[in-house]
Amino acid sequence: MPQLNDLSRCLAALDQDNTLIAVIEMSQSNWLVTGIVPGVERHPAKKLEPDEAALLGLLHRWRDEAGKAGRMITRIAVAFEAGRDGFWLARWLRVRDVEAYVIHATSVAVSREHRRAKTDRLDSALLKRAFLGWLRGERDHCSMAAIPTLEEEDAKRPSREREGLVGERTRIGNRMKSALARLGIRSFKPSLRTAPARLEGLRTPEGTPLPPNTLAELRRDLARLHLINDQIREIEAARRERLEQRPDDGAHPMVRLLARIIGVGIETADMLVQEILSRNLRDRRAVARYGGLTGSPDESGARRREKGLARAGNARVRRGMIQLAWRFLMFQKDSALAQWYRVRTADARGATRKTMIIALARKLLVALWQLVTTGEIPQGVVLRPAA
Repeated sequence: MPQLNDLSRCLAALDQDNTLIAVIEMSQSNWLVTGIVPGVERHPAKKLEPDEAALLGLLHRWRDEAGKAGRMITRIAVAFEAGRDGFWLARWLRVRDVEAYVIHATSVAVSREHRRAKTDRLDSALLKRAFLGWLRGERDHCSMAAIPTLEEEDAKRPSREREGLVGERTRIGNRMKSALARLGIRSFKPSLRTAPARLEGLRTPEGTPLPPNTLAELRRDLARLHLINDQIREIEAARRERLEQRPDDGAHPMVRLLARIIGVGIETADMLVQEILSRNLRDRRAVARYGGLTGSPDESGARRREKGLARAGNARVRRGMIQLAWRFLMFQKDSALAQWYRVRTADARGATRKTMIIALARKLLVALWQLVTTGEIPQGVVLRPAA
């Protein structure tokens, strides 16, 4: 039984005599548009500047050509691969009565030759064949990405910006420690509030002050750290303010519910809700798959082995859930999931713990998804009182 949000095939019947089909091979400098025009034997192709108005004009011109050939176009379907340009073009086309789809690039089968020919025309022909099979309702040709609204995309920005700032803060701190380690100084901590004052008094093991160029570089690094910390605090304060002022707006109830779980903070709750839990996913398998927490079996003949995580889903969700799984063991020791983990890691081997923490992260993600969608609290999980 096909699901309502099944993006592995089209659920609408395809009347190819009245449907204009086009695919776009997009790059930063130009767009190659190829199509299948009813009543026209050739498959037209046109290279355009990255201009949405010119693209719409080309589609209308092909529609008029089909009309001259005696075919009345009632449906225009356009597809392109997910990539740098995101989803804005699909949203723009849909407003103008054009069916627009975004193809998962990894879902299109390609030749396994060691040095296969690869050009924009060959890639567009491959996309066209895959898109046509998808429109016919056949599985395994390709799968489509869910197109988010502009508001849904914008809601992800604070969490992603904060993640980038935290990574930049870590890089700057490590660079400062490395610069001082070359001089024999290992006790300096750039994250302390007193770091600027302590920096001026640092001495090498020989008793000499820091070289002037190194000192100037470290001062600039500390100024960058101060700016980054201010920006992180600004993002966190804005998020708290939004949750307090509009507690029932959009996905905020989900965030507030997750944040009630002891061991889950506002940042983790917001990231999980915006990246995965607010999506209309089909079932628990789809949740685990999108979270990148499923395995990749390698079976051939008598050989049976696991190649590790498939890593085909959202990397932010995967990293966040693995970190949350370790915290969950600390803060929810009496929960059924924590006890399940301890029973299977009783041998205390490191390899077993590392393998099973992935399984725990997958089970925990599914449990959180059920909590925000059905209200079912995982067995033994302790919640903070509702604010």
